[in-house]
Amino acid sequence: MRLTEPTLHADRLLVLLRQVVGTPHVLVAPHATAPYTKGYRFGSGKVRAVIRPRTLVEFWRVAELCVAADQIMIVQAANTGLTGGSTPDGENYDRPVILINTRRLRGIHLLGGGRQVICLPGTTLHKLETVLARHGREPHSVIGSSCIGASVLGGISNNSGGALVQRGPAYTEMALFGRVTADGRLELVNRLGIRLDADPVKALARLESGALSKEEIEWTDARGHDDGYVTHVRDVEADTPARYNQDSARWFDASGCAGKLIVFAVRVDTFPAEKNSQVFYIGTNSTNALESLRRHLLTAYDELPIAGEYMHRDAFRIAEIYGRDTVALIRYAGTRSIPRLFAAKAWLDDLFSGSRFLPPHLTDRIMQKLGRLLPNQIPAKMHAFEKRFEHHLMLRVSRSLAEKLQAYFATLSAGQVGDKDAFDWFACTDDEGKRAFLHRFAAAGAALRCRNVLGKEAGEIVALDIALRRNDEAWFETLPEAIEKRIEHKLYYGHFLCHVMHQDYVLKPGESAEDVEHEMLKLLDARGARYPAEHNLGHLYEAGAEILSHYRDLDPCNCLNPGIGKSTRKRNWKAEEV
Repeated sequence: MRLTEPTLHADRLLVLLRQVVGTPHVLVAPHATAPYTKGYRFGSGKVRAVIRPRTLVEFWRVAELCVAADQIMIVQAANTGLTGGSTPDGENYDRPVILINTRRLRGIHLLGGGRQVICLPGTTLHKLETVLARHGREPHSVIGSSCIGASVLGGISNNSGGALVQRGPAYTEMALFGRVTADGRLELVNRLGIRLDADPVKALARLESGALSKEEIEWTDARGHDDGYVTHVRDVEADTPARYNQDSARWFDASGCAGKLIVFAVRVDTFPAEKNSQVFYIGTNSTNALESLRRHLLTAYDELPIAGEYMHRDAFRIAEIYGRDTVALIRYAGTRSIPRLFAAKAWLDDLFSGSRFLPPHLTDRIMQKLGRLLPNQIPAKMHAFEKRFEHHLMLRVSRSLAEKLQAYFATLSAGQVGDKDAFDWFACTDDEGKRAFLHRFAAAGAALRCRNVLGKEAGEIVALDIALRRNDEAWFETLPEAIEKRIEHKLYYGHFLCHVMHQDYVLKPGESAEDVEHEMLKLLDARGARYPAEHNLGHLYEAGAEILSHYRDLDPCNCLNPGIGKSTRKRNWKAEEV
């Protein structure tokens, strides 16, 4: 509970913030704050101001002023989250909201020749991937959110998952962060493994410079990634999911903090790049066959596959229609251009939204029409499989594992799982493998594009992010007729070897997404599934008692990102105390 009264009058706050970061970087007009206050897929609300600090010292001073004035702080990086966790949600807050955007705070410091890196708040996964490629290494995630500019710190804060089976959720035990204490003071906590001055301003300035001596860098036993996940995911008889956001085993300071700390830097492990991988494309009409394959891949070999991505036939078809331009953009323009294009799209959407004469979602409609003019992006072999098979798996493995799998696949396609056509596969060329994974990536945004383009012909979207039990053999969803008849389109795709599924539903016009989701979550509870799996609670999912207690320990005043997990937004968590 905050024990002290505010030491700074709120009316003086904006004046002082302008002195710290400069007037152009204190945004108050609705048109200026809109791109920051509306979530990528979900969530929006009003703020008193959006602040864009340029240095870590400015970031610290902004936070100090907000704490002194008893303001709510929401710290945001790239605003690519899918559950609204980095934007305000409505206007039902008991204090003014200051949103601090950290995109200008970019910086990467390599340690040990790139074996580890220190990332500042605005560093994107894409930038980190580019820097590490020069050293033959990779970050935790290399496809997916990295293409739309997601930040490294955002992934750590949300325990984001990713497609790479061997690496587990984003995690580190090394971070430098600010914490607001129970008596309303901002303190700097250094668990970065870097010897820094006790004075916060000197410490932050030194770290940002990157001019660290060997004596200042400590090599400790603190983990820079979830190194136990490889063993954990192999336990296919466990009655719990491999990874999900409310798993307390993966909460550590910044890791899983969900914005309840002010994170200035994280130190994470990097990984040797796999230079000569092989992609297999697998099709089947048998969910049992695919589950048997999953168990075999996780238990039969000394090494795990690099990635195993699932896509249902319906998701394949909708992604081909509504994601063709996404695949083409990445193929021809590269991932470097994608964050800028998404930012430009967001700006145009906001600009056009105020017009009475233009249709809603104009940019999506234009991109969809242009996409129809593009040549087909899907290899012919994949199209042939789409006609034959309901379930598709894209499997990336090392060359050494590929040789063993080819012999194994030959036995399966020879009929050991039943009908001759129950299982088939082909080894992809480099180009086919790239396009297969890009097509799977495009599925993630296809439901939203579909809804936006169809307009009144389609209803709201329910987007679920679920973790199935590791021993769950009945992994494919069967909905009751009462729910099925309310849905226009279903998209099933996910990280199959981890049993993490993304399930998007475009409802029929007039159906309530909230009501349908409520019914679906009851079905998931009965199956022993956990949710969310990797996008964190945001303002969509309800927090359990354990994670609420964790949030209260991190942020006893409830001044950082209040309301997460549908919790109280009141100062000092008062609603919960009652």
